[in-house]
Amino acid sequence: MLRAFANAARVPELRRKMLFTFAMIVAYRVGAWIPVPGVDIDILRDATAGAAAANIVGIINVFAGGALQQMAVFALGVMPYITASIVIQLLTVVIPRLEELSREGEQGRRRITQYTRYSAIALALIQSSTLVALARNGAAFNGVDVMPGAGTATVIVAVMTLTAGTAVIMWLGELITARGVGNGMSLLIYVSIISQFPSQLQIVRVSNGWGWVVGVLGMGVLLTVAVVFMEMGQRRIPVQYARRQVGRRTVGGQSTYIPLKVNQSGVIPVIFASSLLYLPALGASLSGSASVQQWVDANLSDASSPVFIGVFAVLTVFFAYFYAAITFNPVEIADNMQRYGGFVPGIRPGRQTAEFLDRVLTRITLPGSLYLAAVAVLPFVLLAVANIQAFPLGGVSLLIMVGVALQTAQQVESQLLQRNYEGFIG
Repeated sequence: MLRAFANAARVPELRRKMLFTFAMIVAYRVGAWIPVPGVDIDILRDATAGAAAANIVGIINVFAGGALQQMAVFALGVMPYITASIVIQLLTVVIPRLEELSREGEQGRRRITQYTRYSAIALALIQSSTLVALARNGAAFNGVDVMPGAGTATVIVAVMTLTAGTAVIMWLGELITARGVGNGMSLLIYVSIISQFPSQLQIVRVSNGWGWVVGVLGMGVLLTVAVVFMEMGQRRIPVQYARRQVGRRTVGGQSTYIPLKVNQSGVIPVIFASSLLYLPALGASLSGSASVQQWVDANLSDASSPVFIGVFAVLTVFFAYFYAAITFNPVEIADNMQRYGGFVPGIRPGRQTAEFLDRVLTRITLPGSLYLAAVAVLPFVLLAVANIQAFPLGGVSLLIMVGVALQTAQQVESQLLQRNYEGFIG
C-alpha cells in the first residue's frame, strides 16, 4: 500500500491531481468553520458543547462535517445535491423527456447535470430557510436561540449565505471530478464523515470509557471487512454472442457476462430511510403540539427505540428492492441482447431472458437488502444496549466511507497500471 502511494507520487500528472484534490478539500474544511452572519458564537458553543447535534439535524451534521454545529457557511453540506441527484434519477425513469436526454450521450448528461444543479439550489433555499427558523426557535440546538435579536434583513442574509455555500460546495466537487482524483462530491462526503470521527470517539470515551472505545473500533474493523466483502460480491450472468457477417468481416462469437452486484442499489436505500425518518421529527418540531412532539421523540427520533430500529430496517429493505427495480430494466437489457445477437446459454432470447434476469435480480437483492439493513441497524442496537450518545460508525457513514475509498483506490490503481507501476491490489 505504501509503495503504491509512493508510485503515485512519482507520476507528475497524478501528483498534481492529488495536490489539487487536497487543496480543494482544505478549502471545503475552511468553509465549515466560517459562521453565518447573525449567529452568536458564544451561545452556539454553549448549546452544543460536549454533545452531538439534535436528532432533527443530526444526519445533516454528519454529511456537513460538523459545519451544522458551527452554523457555518457550509452547514447544509452536500445533502441538497444528494437529494436533487436522487430525485432527478428517479424522475428520469418517469418523465420521457429526461429519459430521452439520458440516452443522448454527453450533451444529454450535461443537460441533466444542469437540472440537478438548479434543483439542488432550490432545495438548498428551502433547507436553509428551515434551518434558520429552527435555529431561531431553538429546535435545532437543544432549545437555545443561537440568533438572538436577528431581524428580517439578517435572516435573509443568513438564508442566502447558506444557499450560496451549497453552490460553492457543488463547484468544489465538480472541480475535483474534472481536475483531481476520484468523484468530487463523494470525496467531500468522505472527508466530512472522517472529520467527525475523532470528536464522536471522544464522546464515547467520556460517556462510556476506554473499553467501549476499543470495542467500537473493533466493531468498525469487522463491519468494514463485511462491507468490502459484500460490496465486491456479484453474480455474473454469462452471455454468448452469435457470429454475424458484416460486409467482409465476421463479428461476434465472443463470450461475456452481465455483472449483477449483491448490493445493486449502493447506499441509496439507507439515505432514503434516514431522510424519511427525520421528516416526522422535523414536522413535529414545527407543529407546536406537545403530545405529537413527545411521541415522535420517544419512537421516531430516538435511535435506541425499538420502533425506530424496526421501521429503519423495513424501510431499508423496501428501498433496496425499489431502487434496484427502477435502475435495472430486464426487458430493455434482454431486447438489446437480442438485437445484437446475444443470448444467455440455456435461456431463449426475448421474454424468457427478461424473466430470467428479473428472477435473478429479485433473489440476489434479498441478501443485499438484509445486509444493508443489518449494517444500518447494528450501530443503533449497540447504541440502545450501551447507551452511547454518539456512534462514530453509523450505517450510512460506514457504507459511504468504504464505497468512496474503494472507488478512489480503483481509479488511482488504473492510472498507475497504465504507466506500468504496481498498484494497490498488486
